[in-house]
Amino acid sequence: MTRGKRRVAITGLGVVSSLGLDIETFWEKLISGQSGISKISRFDPSEYTCQIAGEINNFDPSPWLSRKEVRRLDLFSQYALIACHNALNDASFDLEKEDLSRFGVILGSGMGGVTEVSKQIGILESKGPRRVSPITVPKVMVSAPCGEISIRNGFRGPNFVISSACTSSTAALGMAGRMIQWGESDVIVSGGSEAVVVPTSLAGFAAARALSTRNESPETASRPFDKDRNGFVMGEGSGIIILEEWERAKKRGAKIYAELCGAAWGSDAYHITEPAPDGRGAVQVMEQAMQNANIQANQISYINAHGTSTIKNDVMETIAIKKVFGDYAYQIPISSTKSLTGHLIGASGAIESIVCALSLSKKEIHGTANYTTPDPECDLDYVPEKCRQLPEVNYVLTNSFAFGGSNACLVLGKTEK
Repeated sequence: MTRGKRRVAITGLGVVSSLGLDIETFWEKLISGQSGISKISRFDPSEYTCQIAGEINNFDPSPWLSRKEVRRLDLFSQYALIACHNALNDASFDLEKEDLSRFGVILGSGMGGVTEVSKQIGILESKGPRRVSPITVPKVMVSAPCGEISIRNGFRGPNFVISSACTSSTAALGMAGRMIQWGESDVIVSGGSEAVVVPTSLAGFAAARALSTRNESPETASRPFDKDRNGFVMGEGSGIIILEEWERAKKRGAKIYAELCGAAWGSDAYHITEPAPDGRGAVQVMEQAMQNANIQANQISYINAHGTSTIKNDVMETIAIKKVFGDYAYQIPISSTKSLTGHLIGASGAIESIVCALSLSKKEIHGTANYTTPDPECDLDYVPEKCRQLPEVNYVLTNSFAFGGSNACLVLGKTEK
């Protein structure tokens, strides 16, 4: 990632989302502007001020997981295992011939097994402590998907989770890239998973007035950078990316989507839930990520924004982009994946990094849905509604910002420069 260090290739992608359970379906729906946001069906949301989410409807894990596995796995672990299965297949490894001590797993999740937590709290309150499941702890721990992936595949390299709210999987990808760069591993399964569409999460975010209340029109509720935005929409799912040392990937003839060129982490040190209004933390990580990638600001061809559809975040991110890029900011196409998938909390960065890798590979970017009424404070090129071709694309940047003031940024580059 830094000059003189080992390069990092992206050789496999896997996704589980409201837009599909495979990369082809996900990309087709994304690029056509099809929303994955709908009224919540998993439970009755009628008493909640927000009743919508980017929920994975009619989810059936049986093609990938046995009944026994489903019983002992929280939903966020199921999502991660399925996405990982598809990503490993995409990368075309023959694991029986690999040195699996050089394969690691580094994932991100902001909230872990909240589905199971909610279930077991209900059992505790209604039936007493002796009826709580003996496998509650291994199901709910935030690192559960890391362990499950490692055990299932025999990966004996680094195995841990990063949990930093909405920057979790972006931070995990950056750390995984660094460990390959430093020679600690040759291949790392990275990304993130989240399953937060449960009553407790919905009630908590709604109480904080963070969620959109546009229940009558779910598909148009997430409106990043639009003047009429009124909060984010929760999403769920998993994005898994296979990172591999560049020369190793080339030697085995792997398909390379993109290169992970730079990463940075930082903090606003300002407020537990609000971004620093001057964008100082966002400015810091964008500049450091490009410095780590050894590129100049005018080499960025596209920005996948954090773009939550909240009043303060979208203004802050716009301010920060202008500070980093100056007049060039107005020439950079910017879009928000959350406008179509909802906000996957700790898994957002993984999904959005997959989008960046595909954008580089296909030279095409998706539009920001529902950007119909420009906000004077958000006056950049947010690629309204429709997809756009990118005939000249070299590097793309993806942002993640979080509660707690955590910030992270990645720079991806095309495979031949």
